[in-house]
Amino acid sequence: MKLIHGLKLYFGPAGVPHAAKKKDTITGIRTVKELNLNAMELEFVYGVKLNEEQANQAKILSRELGIILTAHAPYYINLNSTEEAKLKNSINFIVQSAKVLYYAGGYSVCFHPGWYQQSSKEEAFERVKQALKKVVSIVKDEGYEVWIRPETMEGKTKFGELDEVIKLSEGLDYVLPCVDFAHLRYRYGWNSKEEFENILIKLEDSFGKEILKNMHIHISGIKLDKAGTHVNLNEADLKWKELIEIIKEYNIAGVIISESPNLEEDALIMMNYYNTLK
Repeated sequence: MKLIHGLKLYFGPAGVPHAAKKKDTITGIRTVKELNLNAMELEFVYGVKLNEEQANQAKILSRELGIILTAHAPYYINLNSTEEAKLKNSINFIVQSAKVLYYAGGYSVCFHPGWYQQSSKEEAFERVKQALKKVVSIVKDEGYEVWIRPETMEGKTKFGELDEVIKLSEGLDYVLPCVDFAHLRYRYGWNSKEEFENILIKLEDSFGKEILKNMHIHISGIKLDKAGTHVNLNEADLKWKELIEIIKEYNIAGVIISESPNLEEDALIMMNYYNTLK
């Protein structure tokens, strides 16, 4: 499957920027361009509500303006569900997100894989893996050429350890991890340049150097509270400058999405700092 156009690093917000006068996708893409950013994540978190005609308009405009689109599938997904209806719906949510993103000319759709619930980690992994195989089979059969990205998760009750999403992605076409550095900060305490580098080394060891040219990354601040609340970078202890420095040193390509509450402001802060680095 094709890599992202131009093999460069794109920055943008998770959803329509706050500065947009209207909260629709087309206005969001135009606003991203006006802000001098070059990516936007379509937030399908409460349902895939972009129809095919709107998606096609987004494709035309984003390509005209040089904006890369990603997507976040609905929050309701649990590929470890033992309830047949919930599992079927979870698979469908990912497929529908991939379909609409494909029609929008997008690149990569991420999703939260699920919860361990009463399962052992081994049982959960096998159930999630089998469900993801079904997703990939449908997406391939339908010709929706976008990357499917299980995301690293913050809470210990959630499926999404770094090793789990790496192992889950190995051997599956169209599947690679979405790396959320705020979630990894929360889950493991990782917050140093060396630890950030070790994440990239582990990815490279598992998938080869090509993964470093094909990354879907989330960055924000995060509170170490019970909820793992996302906060703006200037309100958090995440050593984001050191993270951006490592990303620059490794010449990472792909997309960095800001999930901070201020959306575009932190996307701009990260992009501007990245551009100062040699």
